[in-house]
Amino acid sequence: MSDQNRAAQKDNSMVIQKEMIAAHYERLERAPETKEPVVYTFVPGNLTELIRSFGCLPVLPEINALQSGMRGKSRDYIAEAEKHGHSEDVCTYVKCDIGMVLAGNIGPTGTKLPKPDLLLLSYTGCYTFMKWFELLREQYDCPCVFLHVPYQGDGVIEPEHREYMIKQLRDEVIPALEKVSGRKYDEEALRERLQLSAEAEDDLVWVLQSAKNKPSPIDAYFGAVYYVGPIFSSFRGTEEGVAYYKALRREVQERLDAGLGPVAPGGPVTDEKYRLVVEGPPNWTHFREFWQMFADEGAVVVASTYSKVGGTYDFGFRHDPDDPLGTLGDYCGGCYTNINLPGRIDMLCNYLKEYEADGFLINSVKSCNSFSAGQLMILREVEKRTGLPGGFIESDLVDPRYFSAANIKNRLESYIQMVDARRQRGAVA
Repeated sequence: MSDQNRAAQKDNSMVIQKEMIAAHYERLERAPETKEPVVYTFVPGNLTELIRSFGCLPVLPEINALQSGMRGKSRDYIAEAEKHGHSEDVCTYVKCDIGMVLAGNIGPTGTKLPKPDLLLLSYTGCYTFMKWFELLREQYDCPCVFLHVPYQGDGVIEPEHREYMIKQLRDEVIPALEKVSGRKYDEEALRERLQLSAEAEDDLVWVLQSAKNKPSPIDAYFGAVYYVGPIFSSFRGTEEGVAYYKALRREVQERLDAGLGPVAPGGPVTDEKYRLVVEGPPNWTHFREFWQMFADEGAVVVASTYSKVGGTYDFGFRHDPDDPLGTLGDYCGGCYTNINLPGRIDMLCNYLKEYEADGFLINSVKSCNSFSAGQLMILREVEKRTGLPGGFIESDLVDPRYFSAANIKNRLESYIQMVDARRQRGAVA
Protein backbone atom coordinates (compact mmCIF):
# COMPACT_ATOMS: atom_id res chain seq x y z
CA MET A 1 0.00 0.00 0.00
CA SER A 2 1.36 3.42 -0.93
CA ASP A 3 2.37 5.94 1.68
CA GLN A 4 -0.45 8.28 0.67
CA ASN A 5 -3.13 5.60 1.16
CA ARG A 6 -1.78 3.87 4.26
CA ALA A 7 -3.48 4.88 7.48
CA ALA A 8 -0.96 6.74 9.60
CA GLN A 9 -0.87 6.76 13.37
CA LYS A 10 -1.67 10.16 14.81
CA ASP A 11 -1.59 11.88 18.15
CA ASN A 12 -4.90 13.20 19.44
CA SER A 13 -3.62 16.75 18.97
CA MET A 14 -3.15 16.06 15.25
CA VAL A 15 -6.79 15.00 15.00
CA ILE A 16 -7.90 18.13 16.89
CA GLN A 17 -6.01 20.52 14.63
CA LYS A 18 -7.32 18.74 11.53
CA GLU A 19 -10.87 19.25 12.80
CA MET A 20 -10.11 22.92 13.56
CA ILE A 21 -8.84 23.53 10.04
CA ALA A 22 -11.79 21.69 8.48
CA ALA A 23 -14.26 23.79 10.51
CA HIS A 24 -12.47 26.96 9.42
CA TYR A 25 -12.75 26.02 5.74
CA GLU A 26 -16.45 25.29 6.23
CA ARG A 27 -16.89 28.73 7.78
CA LEU A 28 -15.06 30.26 4.82
CA GLU A 29 -17.40 28.52 2.40
CA ARG A 30 -20.36 30.11 4.17
CA ALA A 31 -18.77 33.58 4.19
CA PRO A 32 -20.68 34.88 1.13
CA GLU A 33 -23.93 34.15 3.01
CA THR A 34 -22.79 35.22 6.50
CA LYS A 35 -21.21 38.38 5.03
CA GLU A 36 -17.99 37.83 7.00
CA PRO A 37 -15.21 39.65 5.12
CA VAL A 38 -12.34 37.47 3.90
CA VAL A 39 -8.70 38.57 3.97
CA TYR A 40 -6.01 36.61 2.14
CA THR A 41 -2.55 36.86 3.72
CA PHE A 42 0.66 34.85 4.22
CA VAL A 43 2.14 32.87 7.12
CA PRO A 44 5.36 34.84 7.85
CA GLY A 45 4.38 38.17 9.36
CA ASN A 46 0.64 37.51 9.27
CA LEU A 47 -1.53 39.96 11.19
CA THR A 48 -4.15 37.44 12.28
CA GLU A 49 -5.03 39.23 15.53
CA LEU A 50 -5.62 42.49 13.69
CA ILE A 51 -7.60 40.78 10.92
CA ARG A 52 -9.87 39.02 13.41
CA SER A 53 -10.33 42.14 15.53
CA PHE A 54 -12.25 43.52 12.51
CA GLY A 55 -14.42 40.41 12.29
CA CYS A 56 -12.62 39.21 9.15
CA LEU A 57 -11.67 35.63 8.32
CA PRO A 58 -8.07 34.88 7.25
CA VAL A 59 -7.14 32.69 4.28
CA LEU A 60 -3.50 31.68 3.83
CA PRO A 61 -2.52 30.59 0.30
CA GLU A 62 0.56 28.65 1.52
CA ILE A 63 -1.68 26.56 3.78
CA ASN A 64 -3.99 25.83 0.85
CA ALA A 65 -0.98 24.73 -1.21
CA LEU A 66 0.67 22.53 1.40
CA GLN A 67 -2.66 20.95 2.35
CA SER A 68 -3.30 20.25 -1.32
CA GLY A 69 0.15 18.65 -1.54
CA MET A 70 -0.51 16.42 1.48
CA ARG A 71 -3.86 15.38 0.01
CA GLY A 72 -2.47 14.46 -3.40
CA LYS A 73 -4.05 17.35 -5.29
CA SER A 74 -1.06 19.54 -6.10
CA ARG A 75 0.15 17.68 -9.22
CA ASP A 76 -2.94 18.58 -11.24
CA TYR A 77 -3.02 22.16 -9.94
CA ILE A 78 0.61 22.71 -10.90
CA ALA A 79 -0.06 21.25 -14.36
CA GLU A 80 -3.00 23.64 -14.76
CA ALA A 81 -0.84 26.65 -13.86
CA GLU A 82 1.96 25.58 -16.21
CA LYS A 83 -0.61 25.11 -18.98
CA HIS A 84 -1.46 28.78 -18.49
CA GLY A 85 2.17 29.80 -18.95
CA HIS A 86 3.73 29.65 -15.49
CA SER A 87 7.35 28.50 -15.64
CA GLU A 88 8.61 25.21 -14.27
CA ASP A 89 10.99 27.20 -12.05
CA VAL A 90 8.27 29.24 -10.32
CA CYS A 91 7.65 28.48 -6.64
CA THR A 92 5.36 25.45 -6.60
CA TYR A 93 3.27 26.93 -3.79
CA VAL A 94 2.36 29.70 -6.23
CA LYS A 95 1.57 27.35 -9.09
CA CYS A 96 -0.46 25.06 -6.85
CA ASP A 97 -2.51 27.99 -5.55
CA ILE A 98 -3.03 29.57 -8.97
CA GLY A 99 -3.93 26.16 -10.41
CA MET A 100 -6.47 25.68 -7.62
CA VAL A 101 -8.04 29.07 -8.44
CA LEU A 102 -8.18 28.26 -12.15
CA ALA A 103 -9.77 24.88 -11.39
CA GLY A 104 -12.66 26.44 -9.48
CA ASN A 105 -11.06 27.45 -6.15
CA ILE A 106 -12.10 24.32 -4.29
CA GLY A 107 -9.98 24.21 -1.13
CA PRO A 108 -8.01 21.18 0.03
CA THR A 109 -10.83 19.94 2.29
CA GLY A 110 -13.32 20.00 -0.58
CA THR A 111 -15.08 23.25 0.31
CA LYS A 112 -15.23 26.20 -2.07
CA LEU A 113 -13.08 29.13 -1.01
CA PRO A 114 -14.61 32.61 -1.22
CA LYS A 115 -13.07 35.45 -3.16
CA PRO A 116 -10.98 37.79 -1.02
CA ASP A 117 -12.36 41.15 0.04
CA LEU A 118 -8.76 42.22 0.65
CA LEU A 119 -5.27 40.95 -0.12
CA LEU A 120 -3.01 41.79 2.84
CA LEU A 121 0.66 41.29 2.03
CA SER A 122 3.16 41.47 4.87
CA TYR A 123 6.50 41.39 3.08
CA THR A 124 8.96 39.46 5.25
CA GLY A 125 11.94 38.59 3.14
CA CYS A 126 10.32 36.49 0.39
CA TYR A 127 10.07 38.40 -2.89
CA THR A 128 7.86 35.68 -4.37
CA PHE A 129 5.02 36.77 -2.09
CA MET A 130 4.84 40.11 -3.90
CA LYS A 131 4.52 38.52 -7.34
CA TRP A 132 2.09 35.93 -5.98
CA PHE A 133 -0.31 38.60 -4.75
CA GLU A 134 0.00 40.49 -8.03
CA LEU A 135 -1.27 37.33 -9.73
CA LEU A 136 -4.11 36.94 -7.22
CA ARG A 137 -5.04 40.60 -7.63
CA GLU A 138 -5.40 39.97 -11.36
CA GLN A 139 -7.54 36.88 -10.71
CA TYR A 140 -9.85 38.48 -8.16
CA ASP A 141 -9.77 42.16 -9.13
CA CYS A 142 -9.83 43.16 -5.45
CA PRO A 143 -7.96 45.71 -3.29
CA CYS A 144 -4.47 44.90 -2.04
CA VAL A 145 -2.61 46.51 0.86
CA PHE A 146 1.11 46.12 1.40
CA LEU A 147 2.96 46.17 4.74
CA HIS A 148 6.64 46.54 3.99
CA VAL A 149 8.79 44.91 6.69
CA PRO A 150 12.45 46.04 6.65
CA TYR A 151 14.84 43.14 6.21
CA GLN A 152 17.25 42.36 9.04
CA GLY A 153 20.28 43.03 6.89
CA ASP A 154 22.43 43.81 9.93
CA GLY A 155 20.73 41.29 12.16
CA VAL A 156 18.45 43.68 14.07
CA ILE A 157 15.31 45.72 13.63
CA GLU A 158 16.24 49.29 14.44
CA PRO A 159 13.84 51.72 16.23
CA GLU A 160 13.25 53.63 13.00
CA HIS A 161 12.31 50.37 11.26
CA ARG A 162 9.76 49.69 13.98
CA GLU A 163 8.25 53.16 13.67
CA TYR A 164 8.10 52.73 9.91
CA MET A 165 6.00 49.58 10.34
CA ILE A 166 3.73 51.17 12.96
CA LYS A 167 3.09 54.11 10.62
CA GLN A 168 2.12 51.75 7.81
CA LEU A 169 -0.24 49.86 10.11
CA ARG A 170 -1.93 53.10 11.19
CA ASP A 171 -2.04 54.84 7.84
CA GLU A 172 -2.54 52.00 5.36
CA VAL A 173 -3.40 48.59 6.81
CA ILE A 174 -6.00 49.64 9.40
CA PRO A 175 -7.88 51.98 7.01
CA ALA A 176 -8.02 49.16 4.43
CA LEU A 177 -9.46 46.76 7.03
CA GLU A 178 -11.94 49.41 8.18
CA LYS A 179 -13.15 49.83 4.62
CA VAL A 180 -13.72 46.15 3.83
CA SER A 181 -15.22 45.31 7.24
CA GLY A 182 -17.31 48.41 7.82
CA ARG A 183 -15.92 48.59 11.37
CA LYS A 184 -13.77 51.15 13.11
CA TYR A 185 -10.43 50.10 14.60
CA ASP A 186 -10.99 48.76 18.13
CA GLU A 187 -7.70 48.72 20.02
CA GLU A 188 -9.22 46.98 23.04
CA ALA A 189 -10.45 44.13 20.85
CA LEU A 190 -6.93 43.84 19.41
CA ARG A 191 -5.40 43.81 22.91
CA GLU A 192 -7.66 40.94 23.93
CA ARG A 193 -6.58 38.89 20.94
CA LEU A 194 -2.91 39.65 21.53
CA GLN A 195 -3.28 38.38 25.11
CA LEU A 196 -4.74 35.13 23.78
CA SER A 197 -1.81 34.85 21.37
CA ALA A 198 0.73 35.24 24.18
CA GLU A 199 -0.97 32.45 26.16
CA ALA A 200 -0.84 30.07 23.20
CA GLU A 201 2.76 31.04 22.44
CA ASP A 202 3.84 30.14 25.98
CA ASP A 203 2.44 26.65 25.61
CA LEU A 204 3.87 26.18 22.12
CA VAL A 205 7.36 27.11 23.31
CA TRP A 206 7.07 24.66 26.21
CA VAL A 207 6.14 21.93 23.73
CA LEU A 208 9.01 22.71 21.36
CA GLN A 209 11.55 22.91 24.19
CA SER A 210 10.40 19.56 25.58
CA ALA A 211 12.68 18.13 22.86
CA LYS A 212 15.64 18.95 25.13
CA ASN A 213 14.69 15.86 27.11
CA LYS A 214 16.10 12.43 26.30
CA PRO A 215 14.30 10.79 24.69
CA SER A 216 12.49 13.68 23.09
CA PRO A 217 8.71 13.28 23.42
CA ILE A 218 8.19 15.14 20.12
CA ASP A 219 9.58 15.38 16.65
CA ALA A 220 10.31 19.10 16.23
CA TYR A 221 10.23 19.06 12.42
CA PHE A 222 7.65 16.60 11.16
CA GLY A 223 5.54 16.55 14.32
CA ALA A 224 5.96 20.29 14.73
CA VAL A 225 4.19 20.84 11.41
CA TYR A 226 1.00 19.87 13.20
CA TYR A 227 1.91 21.75 16.38
CA VAL A 228 2.52 25.08 14.67
CA GLY A 229 -0.40 24.75 12.25
CA PRO A 230 -3.03 26.60 14.32
CA ILE A 231 -0.72 29.37 15.53
CA PHE A 232 0.84 29.98 12.12
CA SER A 233 -2.47 30.09 10.30
CA SER A 234 -5.93 31.17 11.37
CA PHE A 235 -6.11 30.55 15.11
CA ARG A 236 -3.63 32.87 16.76
CA GLY A 237 -5.52 35.27 18.97
CA THR A 238 -8.53 32.95 19.41
CA GLU A 239 -9.99 30.95 22.28
CA GLU A 240 -9.80 27.84 20.09
CA GLY A 241 -6.07 28.37 19.66
CA VAL A 242 -5.50 28.71 23.40
CA ALA A 243 -7.51 25.55 24.09
CA TYR A 244 -5.58 23.61 21.43
CA TYR A 245 -2.18 24.48 22.88
CA LYS A 246 -3.27 23.63 26.41
CA ALA A 247 -4.43 20.22 25.15
CA LEU A 248 -1.20 19.74 23.20
CA ARG A 249 0.90 20.59 26.25
CA ARG A 250 -1.00 18.04 28.37
CA GLU A 251 -0.51 15.41 25.69
CA VAL A 252 3.24 16.01 25.46
CA GLN A 253 3.56 16.12 29.26
CA GLU A 254 1.95 12.68 29.49
CA ARG A 255 4.40 11.32 26.93
CA LEU A 256 7.28 12.97 28.76
CA ASP A 257 6.18 11.48 32.11
CA ALA A 258 6.04 8.05 30.53
CA GLY A 259 9.46 8.39 28.88
CA LEU A 260 7.96 7.95 25.42
CA GLY A 261 9.26 9.22 22.11
CA PRO A 262 7.19 10.82 19.32
CA VAL A 263 4.58 9.01 17.26
CA ALA A 264 5.64 8.70 13.61
CA PRO A 265 3.24 7.61 10.83
CA GLY A 266 4.30 3.98 11.24
CA GLY A 267 4.00 4.03 15.03
CA PRO A 268 5.90 5.27 18.09
CA VAL A 269 9.65 5.84 17.91
CA THR A 270 10.73 3.61 20.77
CA ASP A 271 14.50 3.87 20.41
CA GLU A 272 15.96 7.35 19.89
CA LYS A 273 19.35 6.69 18.29
CA TYR A 274 20.07 10.04 16.69
CA ARG A 275 19.11 13.60 17.63
CA LEU A 276 19.08 15.89 14.62
CA VAL A 277 18.44 19.53 13.73
CA VAL A 278 16.87 20.27 10.33
CA GLU A 279 16.97 23.39 8.15
CA GLY A 280 14.48 24.02 5.35
CA PRO A 281 10.80 23.23 4.70
CA PRO A 282 9.61 19.62 4.41
CA ASN A 283 8.25 17.97 1.31
CA TRP A 284 4.46 17.81 1.48
CA THR A 285 3.51 15.42 -1.31
CA HIS A 286 5.26 12.48 0.39
CA PHE A 287 5.23 13.82 3.93
CA ARG A 288 4.52 10.53 5.72
CA GLU A 289 7.09 8.62 3.69
CA PHE A 290 9.67 11.35 4.30
CA TRP A 291 9.04 11.29 8.06
CA GLN A 292 9.10 7.51 8.25
CA MET A 293 12.56 7.39 6.66
CA PHE A 294 13.86 9.26 9.71
CA ALA A 295 11.84 7.18 12.15
CA ASP A 296 13.11 3.91 10.62
CA GLU A 297 16.65 5.03 11.45
CA GLY A 298 15.71 5.99 15.01
CA ALA A 299 16.39 9.62 14.05
CA VAL A 300 14.33 12.23 15.89
CA VAL A 301 14.44 15.88 14.91
CA VAL A 302 14.81 17.86 18.13
CA ALA A 303 14.83 21.36 16.58
CA SER A 304 14.14 22.90 13.18
CA THR A 305 14.17 26.29 11.54
CA TYR A 306 11.01 25.67 9.52
CA SER A 307 8.93 25.56 12.69
CA LYS A 308 9.97 29.21 13.22
CA VAL A 309 8.83 30.49 9.82
CA GLY A 310 5.73 31.94 11.44
CA GLY A 311 7.46 33.30 14.53
CA THR A 312 10.62 32.82 16.59
CA TYR A 313 8.81 32.46 19.90
CA ASP A 314 11.44 30.20 21.47
CA PHE A 315 13.89 33.11 21.42
CA GLY A 316 11.63 35.10 23.74
CA PHE A 317 9.16 36.97 21.54
CA ARG A 318 5.57 37.17 22.76
CA HIS A 319 2.80 39.36 21.42
CA ASP A 320 2.40 42.22 23.89
CA PRO A 321 -1.15 43.51 24.46
CA ASP A 322 0.27 46.66 26.10
CA ASP A 323 1.86 47.75 22.81
CA PRO A 324 -0.58 46.56 20.12
CA LEU A 325 0.85 48.01 16.92
CA GLY A 326 4.47 47.95 18.06
CA THR A 327 4.27 44.24 18.91
CA LEU A 328 2.80 43.46 15.48
CA GLY A 329 5.80 45.18 13.91
CA ASP A 330 8.20 43.28 16.17
CA TYR A 331 6.55 40.01 15.21
CA CYS A 332 6.78 40.67 11.48
CA GLY A 333 10.42 41.74 11.69
CA GLY A 334 11.45 38.64 13.62
CA CYS A 335 10.02 35.93 11.36
CA TYR A 336 12.59 33.42 10.11
CA THR A 337 12.35 34.50 6.48
CA ASN A 338 13.29 38.03 7.56
CA ILE A 339 16.49 36.92 9.36
CA ASN A 340 19.81 37.24 7.51
CA LEU A 341 22.16 34.32 6.87
CA PRO A 342 24.46 34.97 9.87
CA GLY A 343 21.35 34.99 12.06
CA ARG A 344 20.19 31.69 10.61
CA ILE A 345 23.62 30.18 11.20
CA ASP A 346 23.56 31.36 14.81
CA MET A 347 20.15 29.79 15.27
CA LEU A 348 21.31 26.40 13.97
CA CYS A 349 24.45 26.47 16.11
CA ASN A 350 22.41 27.33 19.19
CA TYR A 351 19.99 24.50 18.52
CA LEU A 352 22.77 21.97 18.03
CA LYS A 353 24.26 22.91 21.38
CA GLU A 354 21.12 23.41 23.46
CA TYR A 355 19.38 20.28 22.25
CA GLU A 356 22.55 18.15 22.37
CA ALA A 357 22.11 17.07 18.77
CA ASP A 358 24.34 14.67 16.86
CA GLY A 359 24.27 16.73 13.69
CA PHE A 360 22.08 18.60 11.24
CA LEU A 361 20.46 18.12 7.86
CA ILE A 362 19.44 20.62 5.20
CA ASN A 363 16.45 19.84 3.01
CA SER A 364 17.03 22.07 0.01
CA VAL A 365 13.74 22.82 -1.70
CA LYS A 366 14.06 23.26 -5.46
CA SER A 367 11.55 26.04 -5.94
CA CYS A 368 11.95 27.98 -2.65
CA ASN A 369 14.67 30.58 -3.06
CA SER A 370 13.83 32.18 0.29
CA PHE A 371 15.12 29.09 2.07
CA SER A 372 17.54 27.48 -0.37
CA ALA A 373 19.67 30.55 -1.13
CA GLY A 374 22.89 30.27 0.84
CA GLN A 375 22.22 26.84 2.29
CA LEU A 376 25.54 25.32 1.20
CA MET A 377 27.35 28.22 2.83
CA ILE A 378 25.22 27.68 5.95
CA LEU A 379 26.15 23.99 5.97
CA ARG A 380 29.88 24.65 5.77
CA GLU A 381 29.83 27.41 8.39
CA VAL A 382 27.76 25.42 10.90
CA GLU A 383 30.04 22.40 10.46
CA LYS A 384 33.07 24.62 11.00
CA ARG A 385 31.68 26.29 14.13
CA THR A 386 30.24 23.20 15.82
CA GLY A 387 32.41 20.34 14.57
CA LEU A 388 29.20 18.37 13.92
CA PRO A 389 28.46 16.69 10.59
CA GLY A 390 25.97 18.25 8.19
CA GLY A 391 23.99 16.51 5.50
CA PHE A 392 22.23 17.72 2.35
CA ILE A 393 19.06 16.32 0.81
CA GLU A 394 16.86 17.75 -1.94
CA SER A 395 13.14 17.74 -2.67
CA ASP A 396 10.39 20.26 -3.36
CA LEU A 397 7.40 21.76 -1.58
CA VAL A 398 4.37 20.41 -3.43
CA ASP A 399 5.61 19.18 -6.82
CA PRO A 400 5.78 15.37 -6.67
CA ARG A 401 8.04 15.31 -9.72
CA TYR A 402 10.93 16.44 -7.53
CA PHE A 403 10.64 13.88 -4.74
CA SER A 404 12.93 10.90 -5.24
CA ALA A 405 12.41 8.50 -2.36
CA ALA A 406 15.40 6.34 -3.32
CA ASN A 407 17.74 9.33 -3.57
CA ILE A 408 16.64 10.82 -0.25
CA LYS A 409 16.81 7.47 1.52
CA ASN A 410 20.34 6.88 0.19
CA ARG A 411 21.50 10.31 1.32
CA LEU A 412 19.90 9.92 4.74
CA GLU A 413 21.50 6.50 5.24
CA SER A 414 24.89 7.86 4.13
CA TYR A 415 24.53 10.73 6.57
CA ILE A 416 23.68 8.38 9.43
CA GLN A 417 26.85 6.44 8.59
CA MET A 418 28.81 9.71 8.92
CA VAL A 419 27.33 10.27 12.38
CA ASP A 420 28.19 6.69 13.38
CA ALA A 421 31.76 7.08 12.11
CA ARG A 422 32.18 10.26 14.13
CA ARG A 423 30.90 8.50 17.24
CA GLN A 424 33.37 5.66 16.72
CA ARG A 425 36.25 8.10 16.34
CA GLY A 426 35.15 9.82 19.53
CA ALA A 427 34.99 6.52 21.39
CA VAL A 428 38.51 5.57 20.26
CA ALA A 429 39.88 8.98 21.25
